[in-house]
Amino acid sequence: MSELIVSDKWMFLLLALAINLFASFTMYNMIGPFKLVRKLRHYWLLSGAAVYALGLWVCHFIVLIATDNMIVIDWTSVINLFGVMLCAYFSLWLLGSERPFVMKLLLSSLIMASGTVFLDYTSLLSDQVEEYSVKTGLVCFAYILSFMGTAYSFFLFQQKNGTYRMLPGLLLGLSGFATHLLGLLAITVLYSIVLTTDRLNEYMRLLAVILGITTLVIFAFSLLASFVERRYNAMNERYKQLVENSMDMIAIIREDSWEYINGSGLRMFEADEEADMLGKPIYTHLQTKCHMDMKRMLEVTAQGTEQGPVELEWNTVKGKPLYTEVVQTRTRMSGETVFQVIVRDISERKKNEELLINSEKLYVAGQLAAGIAHEIRNPLTSLKGFLQLLASGRQNNKNYFDIMKSELSRIESIVSELLMLSKPQIYELSHKDIRHIMNETVTLLEAQALLHNIEMELNTGEEPLWIRGVENQLKQVFINVVKNAIEAMIDGGRIRIQCFRQGDQITVRIEDCGPGIPDEQMAKIGQPFYTTKEKGTGLGLMVSYKIVDNHQGSIHVTSSLGEGTTFEIVLPYCEPAAEAGGGSGKVTRIHRNRQDEGDL
Repeated sequence: MSELIVSDKWMFLLLALAINLFASFTMYNMIGPFKLVRKLRHYWLLSGAAVYALGLWVCHFIVLIATDNMIVIDWTSVINLFGVMLCAYFSLWLLGSERPFVMKLLLSSLIMASGTVFLDYTSLLSDQVEEYSVKTGLVCFAYILSFMGTAYSFFLFQQKNGTYRMLPGLLLGLSGFATHLLGLLAITVLYSIVLTTDRLNEYMRLLAVILGITTLVIFAFSLLASFVERRYNAMNERYKQLVENSMDMIAIIREDSWEYINGSGLRMFEADEEADMLGKPIYTHLQTKCHMDMKRMLEVTAQGTEQGPVELEWNTVKGKPLYTEVVQTRTRMSGETVFQVIVRDISERKKNEELLINSEKLYVAGQLAAGIAHEIRNPLTSLKGFLQLLASGRQNNKNYFDIMKSELSRIESIVSELLMLSKPQIYELSHKDIRHIMNETVTLLEAQALLHNIEMELNTGEEPLWIRGVENQLKQVFINVVKNAIEAMIDGGRIRIQCFRQGDQITVRIEDCGPGIPDEQMAKIGQPFYTTKEKGTGLGLMVSYKIVDNHQGSIHVTSSLGEGTTFEIVLPYCEPAAEAGGGSGKVTRIHRNRQDEGDL
């Protein structure tokens, strides 16, 4: 091969270095932001590997020209190109994998360095090689140089999550170029052919074409990567603005520590600077009683299971209590599993709920106090008047004592019903046939019905209607409803009572032929101290509703003016045989506090 002048050699060497640097930087541009996009990841990695392989391949031929080495273009050239491209692809794929950082850094650097050195020595596979000699020490030094340069380049690239590319590209390009120069010094090859001037000119024209095509390909990929990156950065900026301007706290948790917190989160926790929160365990400001809830939420989210908002209590950096609602999702960043959380401050909502509950309690207490005062004041006024008459000595009528006794009984009745609603009680639950309870109720009220010219019609059927509850309380419910029906039917009539089973429910239907209940009164049925009777307390139906509710049942009322009213009392069917070792005589004692209104 004819000798090149020194200026030409330096020009070729600088051209080779420039192409290698351009290819390395373009490769980093292509894989930088796109390795996080799962659907396009392999396409961009393959494109980046192809660009780097083309640059390294062309650089190799230009260095051959600059160092007066024989240029052989045959089937080994294709092997060189695809060998480097595959090594680069697997190296980049491994670099973005989920393996431990040190492991993937070492393996990917070894593969990339192997591909670079492979390019220099595959020429020994050519059929035109007659003799060769290799300086092993220099080869090892070239490989170590390539490995160290590649490893440090990958390290810098990974540390900045793919956003820092200038220095990594410079290091990778320089190490690849230096490896070529040392590789050519470490090997001496004697070819069986003689390179004539005509063949050299033919090679130079072919290399010029390859160089032009390669430069255009690398430049086109560089423009494409730059365009897509600008679009990506624009979208990323929009998402960043949404996150930073969010009213809720948006944060990233990695290995149980805060990795990122937006501005709203720092203000929520009263942090003066990011260092007050970032890098610290998430349990530092979480109240102790919520630690297990947070651990359970992290475990459930790590398994990929969706869950609703969880309420957690924190202390701010300055020690102020903070009530929050937390939503958490799992995602991946830099090949590692992280948790993204959205934290909403619900302290004001908690205060409002507490104020509302207290307000409702005060309202109910006021209503109850007003009702009690009104109901008890009337008989007390009568008692006071009679006592004044007796004290004056002007009257000595025995009837006064009967009236006073009646008023005291009325006060005692009101107090008894109130105590039933308030104090903790012991219930004895047993299996009872509702037909038996209703028969006794009708027997008790039959005389009163006859006095009001009312006929009572009872239909209980032949099938046992088993319920589990307190017989006396259920009898009180039936007496209250039937007695109200009797007192409402001023002109007499008929009361129809039906007891029947529908699936897993027992229904007791009591129909009267009274005047009916207006709609405005229907809405108030069951409210304390609401009554249309002259001497009623307004507590009978309220107690009945509570008893039925404690038996896990319900009361439904329908009424038509001028036609009558229907009460339907629905209770759960419970056959004795359904209970383990149960029978009609089985009794269970259960203690119920005031708050346990739904259970017996």
